[in-house]
Amino acid sequence: ADLGMVAYETASRQGMVLDVGVIVEIVRPGTGDPVPEGEVGAVVVTTLNPDYPLVRFGTGDLSVILPGQCPTGRTNARIKGWMGRADQTTKIRGMYVHPGQVADIARRFPEVMKARLVVTGEMDNDSMTLQVEAAALPEGLELKISEAIRDVTKLRAQVKLVAPGSLPNDGKVIEDARSYK
Repeated sequence: ADLGMVAYETASRQGMVLDVGVIVEIVRPGTGDPVPEGEVGAVVVTTLNPDYPLVRFGTGDLSVILPGQCPTGRTNARIKGWMGRADQTTKIRGMYVHPGQVADIARRFPEVMKARLVVTGEMDNDSMTLQVEAAALPEGLELKISEAIRDVTKLRAQVKLVAPGSLPNDGKVIEDARSYK
Protein backbone atom coordinates (compact mmCIF):
# COMPACT_ATOMS: atom_id res chain seq x y z
CA ALA A 1 0.00 0.00 0.00
CA ASP A 2 2.89 2.39 0.71
CA LEU A 3 4.38 1.87 -2.73
CA GLY A 4 1.40 1.99 -5.04
CA MET A 5 1.81 0.00 -8.24
CA VAL A 6 5.20 -1.67 -8.61
CA ALA A 7 4.59 -3.91 -11.64
CA TYR A 8 1.76 -4.98 -13.92
CA GLU A 9 0.88 -8.00 -16.00
CA THR A 10 0.50 -7.70 -19.77
CA ALA A 11 -1.54 -9.73 -22.24
CA SER A 12 1.45 -12.02 -22.85
CA ARG A 13 1.37 -13.20 -19.20
CA GLN A 14 5.14 -13.64 -19.26
CA GLY A 15 6.13 -11.88 -16.08
CA MET A 16 5.21 -8.54 -14.61
CA VAL A 17 6.55 -5.35 -16.21
CA LEU A 18 8.02 -2.88 -13.73
CA ASP A 19 6.33 0.50 -13.51
CA VAL A 20 8.49 3.39 -14.75
CA GLY A 21 8.02 5.30 -11.48
CA VAL A 22 9.90 2.80 -9.31
CA ILE A 23 13.37 1.31 -9.04
CA VAL A 24 13.27 -2.40 -8.18
CA GLU A 25 16.23 -4.39 -6.90
CA ILE A 26 16.46 -8.08 -6.11
CA VAL A 27 18.70 -8.66 -3.08
CA ARG A 28 19.90 -11.53 -0.93
CA PRO A 29 17.60 -12.00 2.08
CA GLY A 30 19.36 -11.12 5.30
CA THR A 31 22.15 -9.06 3.71
CA GLY A 32 20.55 -6.68 1.24
CA ASP A 33 23.36 -7.41 -1.23
CA PRO A 34 22.25 -7.39 -4.89
CA VAL A 35 22.02 -10.85 -6.45
CA PRO A 36 23.12 -11.67 -10.01
CA GLU A 37 20.44 -11.40 -12.69
CA GLY A 38 18.36 -14.57 -12.83
CA GLU A 39 18.82 -15.39 -9.14
CA VAL A 40 15.85 -15.35 -6.77
CA GLY A 41 15.98 -12.82 -3.96
CA ALA A 42 14.03 -10.33 -1.88
CA VAL A 43 12.30 -7.45 -3.66
CA VAL A 44 13.26 -3.94 -2.52
CA VAL A 45 11.72 -0.88 -4.13
CA THR A 46 12.73 2.76 -4.31
CA THR A 47 10.15 5.37 -5.22
CA LEU A 48 11.18 9.01 -5.50
CA ASN A 49 7.72 10.46 -4.95
CA PRO A 50 8.42 13.96 -3.56
CA ASP A 51 5.50 13.68 -1.13
CA TYR A 52 6.38 10.23 0.22
CA PRO A 53 9.80 8.97 -0.93
CA LEU A 54 10.84 5.44 -0.03
CA VAL A 55 14.41 4.20 -0.47
CA ARG A 56 15.08 0.45 -0.66
CA PHE A 57 11.72 -0.38 0.89
CA GLY A 58 11.64 -4.11 1.64
CA THR A 59 8.40 -5.67 0.42
CA GLY A 60 9.09 -8.99 2.14
CA ASP A 61 8.46 -10.83 -1.13
CA LEU A 62 10.73 -13.04 -3.24
CA SER A 63 11.04 -12.71 -7.01
CA VAL A 64 13.56 -12.72 -9.86
CA ILE A 65 14.33 -10.34 -12.74
CA LEU A 66 13.42 -12.03 -16.03
CA PRO A 67 15.82 -11.79 -18.98
CA GLY A 68 14.87 -10.13 -22.24
CA GLN A 69 12.05 -7.88 -23.27
CA CYS A 70 8.33 -8.43 -22.86
CA PRO A 71 6.73 -10.02 -25.98
CA THR A 72 4.20 -7.17 -26.04
CA GLY A 73 7.00 -4.70 -26.75
CA ARG A 74 7.17 -3.11 -23.30
CA THR A 75 10.81 -2.20 -22.74
CA ASN A 76 11.01 -1.94 -18.96
CA ALA A 77 12.44 -4.82 -16.94
CA ARG A 78 10.19 -7.68 -15.81
CA ILE A 79 9.97 -9.74 -12.65
CA LYS A 80 8.55 -13.24 -12.41
CA GLY A 81 5.98 -12.20 -9.84
CA TRP A 82 5.41 -13.37 -6.29
CA MET A 83 7.55 -16.41 -5.38
CA GLY A 84 7.16 -16.53 -1.61
CA ARG A 85 8.17 -14.55 1.46
CA ALA A 86 11.67 -13.28 2.18
CA ASP A 87 11.49 -13.50 5.97
CA GLN A 88 12.50 -17.05 6.73
CA THR A 89 13.10 -16.68 10.47
CA THR A 90 12.75 -20.14 11.99
CA LYS A 91 12.55 -21.37 15.57
CA ILE A 92 15.01 -24.21 16.19
CA ARG A 93 15.30 -25.88 19.59
CA GLY A 94 13.69 -22.86 21.22
CA MET A 95 15.97 -20.31 19.52
CA TYR A 96 15.09 -18.07 16.59
CA VAL A 97 17.51 -18.25 13.66
CA HIS A 98 17.37 -15.43 11.11
CA PRO A 99 18.63 -15.29 7.49
CA GLY A 100 20.96 -12.48 8.57
CA GLN A 101 22.71 -14.88 10.94
CA VAL A 102 23.30 -17.35 8.10
CA ALA A 103 24.68 -14.47 6.01
CA ASP A 104 26.94 -13.43 8.90
CA ILE A 105 28.36 -16.95 9.13
CA ALA A 106 28.97 -17.10 5.37
CA ARG A 107 30.69 -13.68 5.36
CA ARG A 108 33.29 -14.94 7.83
CA PHE A 109 34.69 -17.31 5.20
CA PRO A 110 35.80 -15.86 1.84
CA GLU A 111 35.67 -19.36 0.30
CA VAL A 112 31.91 -19.58 0.86
CA MET A 113 29.94 -18.68 -2.26
CA LYS A 114 26.46 -19.57 -0.98
CA ALA A 115 24.96 -21.11 2.16
CA ARG A 116 21.60 -22.62 3.04
CA LEU A 117 20.50 -23.79 6.48
CA VAL A 118 18.28 -26.88 6.31
CA VAL A 119 16.24 -27.75 9.40
CA THR A 120 15.04 -31.35 9.66
CA GLY A 121 13.55 -33.70 12.23
CA GLU A 122 10.22 -34.05 13.95
CA MET A 123 8.60 -32.08 16.73
CA ASP A 124 11.04 -31.43 19.63
CA ASN A 125 13.85 -33.21 17.77
CA ASP A 126 15.23 -30.53 15.44
CA SER A 127 18.56 -30.75 13.71
CA MET A 128 20.14 -28.30 11.34
CA THR A 129 22.68 -28.64 8.59
CA LEU A 130 24.39 -25.72 6.90
CA GLN A 131 24.89 -26.63 3.25
CA VAL A 132 27.81 -24.64 1.88
CA GLU A 133 28.99 -24.04 -1.67
CA ALA A 134 32.69 -23.22 -1.44
CA ALA A 135 35.16 -22.10 -4.10
CA ALA A 136 38.07 -23.70 -2.23
CA LEU A 137 38.22 -26.32 0.50
CA PRO A 138 41.00 -25.46 2.94
CA GLU A 139 41.68 -28.03 5.63
CA GLY A 140 39.47 -27.60 8.67
CA LEU A 141 36.86 -25.46 6.89
CA GLU A 142 33.91 -27.58 8.08
CA LEU A 143 35.04 -27.40 11.71
CA LYS A 144 35.61 -23.63 11.53
CA ILE A 145 32.17 -23.09 9.98
CA SER A 146 30.60 -25.33 12.63
CA GLU A 147 32.24 -23.22 15.36
CA ALA A 148 30.97 -20.02 13.70
CA ILE A 149 27.43 -21.43 13.63
CA ARG A 150 27.62 -22.13 17.35
CA ASP A 151 29.05 -18.66 18.00
CA VAL A 152 26.33 -16.86 16.02
CA THR A 153 23.23 -18.98 16.73
CA LYS A 154 24.17 -20.63 20.06
CA LEU A 155 23.12 -23.93 18.45
CA ARG A 156 25.06 -26.92 17.14
CA ALA A 157 24.80 -27.81 13.47
CA GLN A 158 26.30 -30.13 10.92
CA VAL A 159 28.15 -28.62 7.96
CA LYS A 160 27.87 -30.19 4.53
CA LEU A 161 30.13 -28.94 1.75
CA VAL A 162 28.40 -29.18 -1.63
CA ALA A 163 29.51 -28.55 -5.20
CA PRO A 164 29.29 -24.97 -6.51
CA GLY A 165 25.95 -24.42 -8.25
CA SER A 166 24.20 -27.31 -6.52
CA LEU A 167 22.06 -25.34 -4.05
CA PRO A 168 18.61 -24.44 -5.41
CA ASN A 169 18.07 -20.97 -6.86
CA ASP A 170 14.86 -20.25 -4.96
CA GLY A 171 15.91 -17.41 -2.68
CA LYS A 172 15.72 -19.48 0.48
CA VAL A 173 18.45 -19.03 3.05
CA ILE A 174 16.69 -21.18 5.65
CA GLU A 175 14.72 -24.24 4.55
CA ASP A 176 12.35 -25.73 7.11
CA ALA A 177 12.06 -29.39 6.07
CA ARG A 178 10.73 -30.68 9.41
CA SER A 179 7.88 -33.12 9.72
CA TYR A 180 5.03 -31.77 11.85
CA LYS A 181 3.16 -35.05 12.41
